Amino acid sequence: MTATPSQYDIIRRPVITEKATLASESNAVVFEVAAEATKPLIKSAIEALFGVKVKAVNTVVTKGKNKRFRGRPGVRNDVKKAYVTLEEGHTIDVSTGLA
Repeated sequence: MTATPSQYDIIRRPVITEKATLASESNAVVFEVAAEATKPLIKSAIEALFGVKVKAVNTVVTKGKNKRFRGRPGVRNDVKKAYVTLEEGHTIDVSTGLA
């Protein structure tokens, strides 16, 4: 039997990009999550960490690109993102704590 991952293992970091900012206008927040995280796990982790009510969770896996670093070929890691839509009246301010 495997151990249940903690909320901090599931939710890695908020994604702060132009597209994520546009999603926040429709009461959605974007997080980078663990690759093995499921939608119910993400929902329960967000509700426990931030004390908000989650309406829906959509996920997308961005495949890593082939890049060159110092002349040598390499591959970036795959990234799983979760678009978390919150219930009306609930908000998460991901911009706090940024310098």
